[in-house]
This record gives sequence, structure tokens and C-alpha cells, in this order.
Amino acid sequence: MASFQFDQAEGLRRILGGPRPRVFTFLSATPDHEKSATLVNLGASLVRAGSAVLLLDACSGSRGVAARLSATDGATLLQVARQERALNDVVQAMPQGFGVATLTRGPVASTLHDAEQAQRLAAAFNTLAEQTDIVVVDAELGDDDSFPLPAMADGEIVVQVSTGAASIKSAYSIIKRLNARLGKRPFSVLVTGASDRNAQVVYRNMEQAASRYLAVQLRSIGSVPADEHLTRAARLGRSVIDAFPMAGASVAFRHLAGRFAPAAGAFPGA
Repeated sequence: MASFQFDQAEGLRRILGGPRPRVFTFLSATPDHEKSATLVNLGASLVRAGSAVLLLDACSGSRGVAARLSATDGATLLQVARQERALNDVVQAMPQGFGVATLTRGPVASTLHDAEQAQRLAAAFNTLAEQTDIVVVDAELGDDDSFPLPAMADGEIVVQVSTGAASIKSAYSIIKRLNARLGKRPFSVLVTGASDRNAQVVYRNMEQAASRYLAVQLRSIGSVPADEHLTRAARLGRSVIDAFPMAGASVAFRHLAGRFAPAAGAFPGA
């Protein structure tokens, strides 16, 4: 049975006072394949810009990015919290340059009823996050609109939306639920599958509604256009910036990487 000294690790981090990793929690109002494509290409773009990146699949069932990448063979963070596996068994390296980890393969809510186990799960995540620069969480809200880990609520929350009416309605509902659960705080919006003009229209409408009816501040972090090169790159098992660096989606993801990691260096060969 693996043993992990969470309290000692946490104390060591406080003593060393190193830089804190940036955590971006993604909630999507788009189909699973569109969400996963966004996370994979964002992760690859951040790696290309010089950041160490971890994608954490915190979704139930097979809806998350780990399943899309066929990266479900490793240990889960919940197994580490239960002292069944070691922390270094959690991360699987991907050809795109980032790592992928899975929170749990079963329902998360049931594990949080055990306060000690929930604390150990949070500690395992915090320790894992300290080993990278940026953590991008593929998340979903629980039945009570909560997150399974405190760090997921403490980081920057990004709501992904497309131009369809159903997606916009779902994204607004997510923001409304987050506001009721977390209180007044800003949320970021990423519009995918849209031209710059259409993305601006979607964002402005959501911003006005959130401000008027919820007193919530939204901020746009950009958009990604509909681009067949995304599908072609996925079929090749590569990121779009690697396979088709001049594609419109590649340009968009490079801009996004600059937004998520402004201190990162320039893209090699860009």
C-alpha cells in the first residue's frame, strides 16, 4: 500500500515559498468532442509556449478528456488519497507534450461525504499541481453545484460556449448556478466554433444578461473559429498547431496560450 505524507509536503511548500501553479477550471456548454478538442489543443499550445501543463479529468464516466485521449490506465487521485497507489503513478505523458491525470473513475460526490478522505484528495491534488506550471481541469458541477476540490473553485473558472441557442442557454445556466453557489465573482467566457464577429455578439449578450440579472462580471478570453483542421489534426493524433500551424484555429490557440500564460516565451518557429 502506498504511503503519502500530505502534511509534510504541504509544510515543505510553505517553507520553500515557490510559485503557485495556475489552475483553470473548464465548464463546457458544448458537445464533449468539442470540449475535449479545445482542452487538448490549448494544452499543446501552452506546452509549445514553454509551460509545463497538466490536464485533469474531473468528469464522471467517460465524458472527460482522459477517455478521449485513451489515457485511463493510470492511477487516479482518489486511489492516492486512499493510499492504494503512489502519486507518481497518476500522470500519463501525452505525445502533445502535456500530462493527463484522472480524479476518479466513479462518482465523485460519494467520496466527499468522508471529510478525511476529501481532505486527502485535496492534498493529493495540491501536491500534484505543485509539480507543474498550469493545471487545466475538465470539470462538471455536482448535483449541489459544487466542485469536488476547493482548488477548482479557487482558480479561474472558464465557461466554454458555442453560438447555438441551446449552448448559450446552458452556459448562462452554469454561470447562474456558480453565482448562487460561490457568490459574486468574475467568470471567464471562451466562445468556440465561431468567427470573431459572432463570438463578440455571443459574449456581449451573455455579459449584458449576467450583469443585469445576476450582477456578475464576465470577461472574454477570446474565441476559436470553426476549422476543419481541428478534426484533421485529431485524426492524426496531433494538435492543430503542430499539424497545421497556419490554420485559423492554430492562430486562435496561440493567442489563447498567451492569455493563459502571459509570461511564457514566444512560440518556437512562430
